[in-house]
Amino acid sequence: MKSLSPSSPPFFSSLTLEEWNGSSPTKLSKTFTIKASSSSFSIQRSGARFTHVWRRFLQAFVPEGFPSSVTPDYVPFQIWDLLQGLSTYIRTMLSTQALLSAIGVGEKSATVIGATFQWFLRDLTGMVGGILFTFYQGSNLDSNAKMWRLVADLMNDLGMLMDLISPLFPSAFVFIVCLGSISRSFTGVASGATRAALTQHFALQDNAADISAKEGSQETVATMVGMALGMLVARITIGHPLAIWFSFLSLTLFHMYANYRAVRCLALNSLNPERSSILLHHFTETGQVLSPKQVSSLENVLPIQLTPWSSKKANSLDTKVRLGTRISSFDEMEIKEHLLSVASYYTKAKYLLVEKKGIVNVIVHKDSNGADILKSFIHALVLANNAYKSKSLHSDSQTWMENQYEVFIQKVKSLGWKTERLLSSPIIWRANWIHQSAAEKND
Repeated sequence: MKSLSPSSPPFFSSLTLEEWNGSSPTKLSKTFTIKASSSSFSIQRSGARFTHVWRRFLQAFVPEGFPSSVTPDYVPFQIWDLLQGLSTYIRTMLSTQALLSAIGVGEKSATVIGATFQWFLRDLTGMVGGILFTFYQGSNLDSNAKMWRLVADLMNDLGMLMDLISPLFPSAFVFIVCLGSISRSFTGVASGATRAALTQHFALQDNAADISAKEGSQETVATMVGMALGMLVARITIGHPLAIWFSFLSLTLFHMYANYRAVRCLALNSLNPERSSILLHHFTETGQVLSPKQVSSLENVLPIQLTPWSSKKANSLDTKVRLGTRISSFDEMEIKEHLLSVASYYTKAKYLLVEKKGIVNVIVHKDSNGADILKSFIHALVLANNAYKSKSLHSDSQTWMENQYEVFIQKVKSLGWKTERLLSSPIIWRANWIHQSAAEKND
């Protein structure tokens, strides 16, 4: 038998070559097959051409690898988000129509310079409002993304309402439209920031940019449909104030409902103060940890307390903890009575806990990292939970931390929670302390 030289390619009596299409290894479909042998050659096309075209069309609107590349709450959130967006664009046509008529579009007495100045003043106040909102609340948007997402759309509703009522008060027109512009500026900042946080949550394969791009395509389609429907509604209701108000208020109610359902769909797996409080409370009661989906049905997404969690435990533990307290905020008596008396309990910790009038103040060490801050907050929650149950408050909470903290964290991790850090307001006040024993002091 003649052997092949090392450089000679192997000889096959037959060869089958297949073409597969799909953005995910688990979602592939065969589209083309070549079968070749020494005596035959055949080509076979698989799948309908329409199916291939439809798949290519969807690639413009859904992330690569969908649905395995995104979290399970991506689809329900996007559906409700697009519905609320659709209602927004329809109402925008109604409010813009009212705003333009108030400026004087179509009237002979109106001047170009007057309308331009009013529009400029409206935009200017909106820009200033956006900067001020970013200054006061920009750093808090990550920790309460769901609530601020809802608040952003409610502020947008208020802004459009201001535009719609502006023609009814000609003497206060500029003041009203400026208020509406400021309201919408809050929407722009809060909505953009929270959307970035939610995109990171949806991305399971480091595909945040792809998800953001496809979300832009979805928004574009919703905008075009909303504008078309808005022009139709504006055309039908023109000259009928009652019809305009009925349409606007009906769409606003639907918009608020759709937004509420959208944020309720979200099951965020990051730990913020409220979610940490819910998890710890359930763990201390049952020894078990809730999943992100279970916690999402309990946490508050409204600026006011109306959720089942709040009705069950109105004074939630996280409201009793102040993270990043200044040492200089204590007076001399409080330093002696509260601060110095408990320092010995935290010789190995990178934080100090001081309970005062039912509030647990957390003093953070200047060298503490994300894990230390999360640990300090959990410890403070334990302390707050035992505030009226134990006489040796710090000793009992320290015992719980030594025996239960690692168990709690491991159970939390096992259900998919992120335990690297606590999403909270920035800690701008820290401290440094040096423990010295009595023997060292005498030396």
